[in-house]
Amino acid sequence: MAELLAWLARQLVDDPQAVRVETEDREDAVVFHLHVAPDDVGKVIGRQGRLARALRSVVRAAGARADRRFLLEIVD
Repeated sequence: MAELLAWLARQLVDDPQAVRVETEDREDAVVFHLHVAPDDVGKVIGRQGRLARALRSVVRAAGARADRRFLLEIVD
């Protein structure tokens, strides 16, 4: 899932080298921290948060398939 998320983010940003995904296991969920360059945060979030919402939907769907709760946090 982290690889897919990183690939999707690289397609959206100007600086694909700055994209990285860290995974954090918590008791109740797996949290994916998506790191992008500070100038690219707006591009990953999108207008009115539409891209961020779409990325979170993909992550949530993968979590449902794996019977786990997956969350996405976007970090600059």
